[in-house]
Amino acid sequence: MKIGIIGVGRLGLAFGLNLAKVGHEVYGMDKNFEYIHKLKTKTFTCSEPGINEGILEASNFYFTTMLDKIIDCNLIFVVVPTPSLPDNKYDHSNIDFVIQEIKKYGLQSQRKDLVINCTTFPGYCESISKELSDLNYVVSYNPEFIAQGSIMKDQVYCDNVLIGCNDEFSADLIKSVYQSFVKSTPVYNIMTCTEAELTKLSINCFLTTKISFANMIGDIALKYKSDPNIVLRAIGSDSRIGNKYLGYGFGFGGPCFPRDNRALAKCASDVGITAEISLATDKMNQLHLEYQIDHFIKQNADKNIPINFEFLTYKKDSTIIEESQQLKFALKLKELGYKITISDNRKEVLEQIIPLLDS
Repeated sequence: MKIGIIGVGRLGLAFGLNLAKVGHEVYGMDKNFEYIHKLKTKTFTCSEPGINEGILEASNFYFTTMLDKIIDCNLIFVVVPTPSLPDNKYDHSNIDFVIQEIKKYGLQSQRKDLVINCTTFPGYCESISKELSDLNYVVSYNPEFIAQGSIMKDQVYCDNVLIGCNDEFSADLIKSVYQSFVKSTPVYNIMTCTEAELTKLSINCFLTTKISFANMIGDIALKYKSDPNIVLRAIGSDSRIGNKYLGYGFGFGGPCFPRDNRALAKCASDVGITAEISLATDKMNQLHLEYQIDHFIKQNADKNIPINFEFLTYKKDSTIIEESQQLKFALKLKELGYKITISDNRKEVLEQIIPLLDS
């Protein structure tokens, strides 16, 4: 199949490489000339597992800055950033820009399936579906459930493929794409675009709630001089609960969980629902950090002993520091006079962290 991808950052690039690996003819587009040049010449390197090898091996993944190369494809995925706004909604301006550029090409002689692959606010995909319908585009929503540090693997071994669509043809088309490269046996959940947008947020928010619950129980256990992990393992052994995401440690962070949790609370508020669970989850995540700091101080009175952190990114296998609870923890200890060291010597990480630790 000839497939276009608008936006080949980590997620779009990983997706395209997995598609190319099984024989699809993939066209990846980005407006950054220097970045595209590196991809074309196979000189781009990335810390995400599998990407460097995939770029070197791919002979049917073509990179361009020209949108017309993508418009030639009948199936197009849009994988551009949708950062959070101050009101906790998503900034759709990157998608809006793509839509306006697509509209310049006018009415298409053949049906084009445009699949939004990035996280959007409920109702957004339906709005652009109406905007593009007269130009022979059919819009669907197909967000991914991946983790930084295992994107390509998570795409290949997924549990859930979420397909928000307007007709059976789109559902079958998107499903066939996944069936061509997925090695697991996922559930294909087919629904409307708005239902899929709500489901994407809800899944991530259930996980953040589970993480916050586990850390809350762990904090309580420590106060009773009990082992949090023993308690949590027993809780997770109940088949109704399960052990995934039920460990004791730092709170959730990174580019997805915190913002999706807040976005769900916002979209609920917009329709007159107070999402107390989402609000409490976010608050518990912050309170847990305060409890961790307080517990550490009580256990470590000597501020002259260096405190070493294995990593300060939001999780071990990532280079991302966004909303990192570990980093917030370390910065607070430094502010209190403790000596902080870090084992992680990755240049990309140190360039972000050293200025913060030195300030």
